[in-house]
Amino acid sequence: MQIDRRANFHEHFLRLLFGAFLSIGLTGCATPQRSDPPQPFDQAVATVTDALLKQAGPSQGLAQPNKQVIVLDPTLDAGSGQQTAGTQRLDRGIAAHAAVNFKQIETLAFKAANLPRAQYLLAGTLAREDAGLRISLALVNLKDGTVAAQASTLARTNDVDMTPLAYDRDSPVLLKDEVVEGLVRTSRAARGEKADAVYLAHMATGTVIHDANQLYNAGQYREALAQYRRASATPGGDQIRVLNGIYLTTLKLGQSAEAEDAFGRVAAYGIAHNQLGVKFLFNPGTTAFWSDPKVTSAYRMWLRQIARQGGSSRVCMAIIGHSSKTGPEEVNDSLSLRRAQYIRQRLVAESGQLADRTRAEGQGSRHNLVGSGTDDVVDALDRRVEFSIVECGA
Repeated sequence: MQIDRRANFHEHFLRLLFGAFLSIGLTGCATPQRSDPPQPFDQAVATVTDALLKQAGPSQGLAQPNKQVIVLDPTLDAGSGQQTAGTQRLDRGIAAHAAVNFKQIETLAFKAANLPRAQYLLAGTLAREDAGLRISLALVNLKDGTVAAQASTLARTNDVDMTPLAYDRDSPVLLKDEVVEGLVRTSRAARGEKADAVYLAHMATGTVIHDANQLYNAGQYREALAQYRRASATPGGDQIRVLNGIYLTTLKLGQSAEAEDAFGRVAAYGIAHNQLGVKFLFNPGTTAFWSDPKVTSAYRMWLRQIARQGGSSRVCMAIIGHSSKTGPEEVNDSLSLRRAQYIRQRLVAESGQLADRTRAEGQGSRHNLVGSGTDDVVDALDRRVEFSIVECGA
């Protein structure tokens, strides 16, 4: 028994020693530290960009005589999948810091013409945490799809505008599909890991979608529509971001029949992929839709198309209400349930067959995607209603 105890002690000691060594080694590689206090936003952007590009270093080819080209995929809010004023500021900060401090690197915009020239892809996200905004950046070697460098740091939230850009602000549905989820995973992947395969496979189409979104954000709706239609015709173009863009632009151009048809395809896509979160906005504390008709004028059409697509697909759905995190939890739970019940009532009125194939649930604020608690356009997705496919009879 004494021999066994000594052997166990010796084994335990070695494990502790190895764990301490591993911790020291990892601490030396991962800069900046995840425990660092939050910095002012622009300082944090410079810190994390510096850490990323220095980490790649000569061993990754960034110190070669010829300039190395990096294409910067526009960064996203990791929770909502949206582009915001804050993510745009992050993009500008990354490019500016690289231009001044890394002369051997050329950072290019996310354009189809730039992809053949690039050796690397930079993917990044902003994510809300209790202590601040987590900036996560990954540098992907486009030759083999591996993450050449990854860095992360915390930024303060007090001076960061997270208001969504026009395309995301106007979108009726949650746009965080498997491609967006792939970007988020890639931004957090460790050095040496493979970037998300779905994300990389849709990169070329992603550049067309980005061009279309920029045109939409600039109010050039006819040109944006042409780009969304171009994206839809490319391999991998069957994405909710594309269908949503066609809906938004046709609506802006006054093509009401085409817009309704496009929203029907958005609803069908969401139901088929079990991911349809719709931004029905309500007056505070009530089940009445938001008073501004500019916001709610399309709601009747949305309900009609969701009922039509839900009825024709012959699926059963849970209608799940959500709320922002302001107010007591029990109030939010009750309110989100009553709003889900109201949406169910409206859907059944459109299609009676949904009475036996739908149920209402309330999730309160437990599944916030933004979590700002501002009760405005910033956290509109937190007040969404989701349609989740469930087993009939469950």
